[in-house]
Amino acid sequence: METTRWLASDEQRWWRAYLRGNRELDVALDRDLSREGVSLSDYELLSMLSEAEGRRLRMSALAELIVQSRSRVTHTAARLERRGWVRRTPAPDDGRGVVLELTDEGLGAVERLAAAHVTSVRRHLVDVLTPYQFRALGEAMEAVRDAYASDPTTPASPCEPC
Repeated sequence: METTRWLASDEQRWWRAYLRGNRELDVALDRDLSREGVSLSDYELLSMLSEAEGRRLRMSALAELIVQSRSRVTHTAARLERRGWVRRTPAPDDGRGVVLELTDEGLGAVERLAAAHVTSVRRHLVDVLTPYQFRALGEAMEAVRDAYASDPTTPASPCEPC
């Protein structure tokens, strides 16, 4: 039987600061985008499509990319499709798959929303930290991301199976 390695007092303090700061940041970024009529999840999906080749991605690949369940991506896509910003089509190589495509109107929306999003990210994160702290945060999150990508014992992501 393995013994639990409890967090040292500094580790506990930093862990709790991370949890609280992460939640505060998500709320602030979502709040700022909601003033523009979209959620942070909406914007993330739209921005990933805007950067994809041909502005198109299979919905399963998109779910994996933004670490959301297929069901949540489907609901978000339906909402954005009603606005005319995305279009769902059957995958050409697989009749069961669905491709999500960013429309020209959706690309215009992303271009308008990007300034509000970047302003919010700067206000609530980048400008709060020193350049050294921001770099350290990015490097730490890259390490966490890479651990999930390479360690088969890491718990499954919420989009499993993707």
